[in-house]
Amino acid sequence: MEFRQLGGSGFKVPVLSLGTGTFGGGNEFFKVWGASDVAEATRLVDVCLDAGLCMFDSADIYSNGLAEEILGQAIKGRRDKVIISTKGTFRSGPGANDVGSSRYHLTRAVDASLRRLGTDTIDLYQLHGFDAVTPIDEVLHTFDDLVRAGKVLYVGCSNFSGWHLMKSLAIADRYGLPRYVAHQAYYSLVGREYEWELMPLALDQKVSAVVWSPLGWGRLTGKVRRGQPLPKTSRLQSKAVTDIGPQVADEYLYRVVDALDEVARETGKTVPQIALNWLLQRPSVANVIIGARNEEQLRQNLGAVGWNLTKDQVAKLDAASASPLAYPYWHQRGFVERNPPPA
Repeated sequence: MEFRQLGGSGFKVPVLSLGTGTFGGGNEFFKVWGASDVAEATRLVDVCLDAGLCMFDSADIYSNGLAEEILGQAIKGRRDKVIISTKGTFRSGPGANDVGSSRYHLTRAVDASLRRLGTDTIDLYQLHGFDAVTPIDEVLHTFDDLVRAGKVLYVGCSNFSGWHLMKSLAIADRYGLPRYVAHQAYYSLVGREYEWELMPLALDQKVSAVVWSPLGWGRLTGKVRRGQPLPKTSRLQSKAVTDIGPQVADEYLYRVVDALDEVARETGKTVPQIALNWLLQRPSVANVIIGARNEEQLRQNLGAVGWNLTKDQVAKLDAASASPLAYPYWHQRGFVERNPPPA
């Protein structure tokens, strides 16, 4: 398993981590993703550690905290062998202060995650989304306190826009507060908007991408193809899931899948393995979060490492997944001499 430096820190993480959104199935939304109990989760952790994957990602809202509890049980007795990342910010209760990144909510969210995970320290804690109500310096001073208390080692964010992230970094630099070293972002062959502004920012400011939903919200599993019905177990069958997830035009998806199928024939690899390997070759990407309903899916996803697509194969996938740029990015691409794209 390859390890990469996380942002501008001295911390190294494996290129793959296991997402725990499939742990618990504690509500209707997460049942669609999976419902691993402690026994199955423990087996998945065993398989990961045997393969050199030692990083596990969770969030306080995954199955209303049940995913963190199950992860805590699954790693019991081997905390020193794993890296834990988790997230908070989204609503975790009915109260007026049970949401956001205020000092009140963030402090309690971290303490609750520590209890559920059965640990004293979270290796990487990320804001699950931007809170436009709470002043950024309040958020960062809270993180400073949590780091100094030893409850959190490194901090990151998730789902920020470019200006959210850059303003946070500027305030951190101004006051000597913890900098975000990771940005957990949606990025896939059918969702390349991350490249427009967040990737150049990441490279300039040394904020690594930790990629979520690398298979395009279940679209790049190899089971979704032109003229075929969706698999019965696909999360895309659930309106609750598709309504809030990234939207992808059918013909665009099929064009990308056709290219993936072509590369699969050339390499002998599966469609998901190729989609994951493509991401691992993109600038700024330090870690890709894989999910698995069961051991079979996990082992298949682990097969995405230890080899690389050729330059020609990457170019083929780049071309198939290219889409029109939004303004001002299409305008900037007209002046590549002074605004070169990330490479």
